Amino acid sequence: MAAGSLTLSLTACGALGVSSGSSEASPTKGNDITVGLLLPEKANTRYDKFDYPIIKEKVATLTKKQGTVDYANADASASRQAEQLQKMIDDQVDVILLDAVDAHAIADGVKKAKDAGIPVLAYDRLAEGPIDAYVSFDNALVGEVQGRSLLEALGDDIDTSDKIVMMNGSLTDPNAKQFKTGALSELQGQVTIAKQYDTTDWKPENAESNMLMAISAIGANNIAGVYSANDGMAGGIIKALKTAGVDKLPPITGQDAELAAVQRIVTGEQYMSVYKPYPNEAEAAAEMAVAKVQGRGIQFDALASDRVDSPTDKDIPAQLLPVVALTKGNIKSTVIRDGIYKVSDICTGKIESACEAAGLK
Repeated sequence: MAAGSLTLSLTACGALGVSSGSSEASPTKGNDITVGLLLPEKANTRYDKFDYPIIKEKVATLTKKQGTVDYANADASASRQAEQLQKMIDDQVDVILLDAVDAHAIADGVKKAKDAGIPVLAYDRLAEGPIDAYVSFDNALVGEVQGRSLLEALGDDIDTSDKIVMMNGSLTDPNAKQFKTGALSELQGQVTIAKQYDTTDWKPENAESNMLMAISAIGANNIAGVYSANDGMAGGIIKALKTAGVDKLPPITGQDAELAAVQRIVTGEQYMSVYKPYPNEAEAAAEMAVAKVQGRGIQFDALASDRVDSPTDKDIPAQLLPVVALTKGNIKSTVIRDGIYKVSDICTGKIESACEAAGLK
């Protein structure tokens, strides 16, 4: 949630701290560093609202306010992210935190950064190419938690003939495959997966369209539950069900603890989300990036005590963080306790009475 020191083969002129005749990088940067931060999209509000500001603040704290963060968001465009990565290489940032739009397509850019002597740490999604380290949540566990929660929502009289729809994430996101694998480990043999979709770009409107097709094929009243890999798609799924005239919604999962999803959990429209403590992930990423570029190997190894494999590289140092199933009963002890939201953020307008019933007022 020990690693030996990583070696970096640096071929570009001016690579950090490379002694003549040595193939091992020994960065000697001080506090005056620039961390490049490449985040993947804006449909999920977490990136601009949590990840970027937390990483920016942590880098400043770790560098006595001398370090800066150069931030770019690709807005779900792999080609735009490739251009943003190239610009950071051209600008000679000291280290890059990369949350890939397309883990495979970005591999060439990762190699270019490596050749330029710039370490690349995969953030939240494991990119291909010569990644120096990876920090994320335990993605298989995310799927397991979602699948287990959906089964719990279906109750003790669950039957293998009960039909569910699986709304998985984007094929370009390696996390989506891990979520799916984890969920299937819980769901297979317990229920019938009547329809399953891989949702392009994780977009809620694509999930809504897929769900309408599923309803047409299965029948709205024959859907016992819906596995949704994240909250944004859960919103699209709920729209589709309401369009089909469903008054009593089946249990629907989610992920990311978005504010709208937390509000839907309060009102009962969405059964659960997966709360991933973003401050922990973002701070860990900042710590790893700064330790890497400053050459503090012992600290870096302690932070990256796990190991993961990508399709192109093996035994990548990693830090994998735990997750929590967020339901109506633990909103106070998760997102409110951790300062992600205030009660006043959640309990607005029409849902105030539901908040009172949930013990949030």
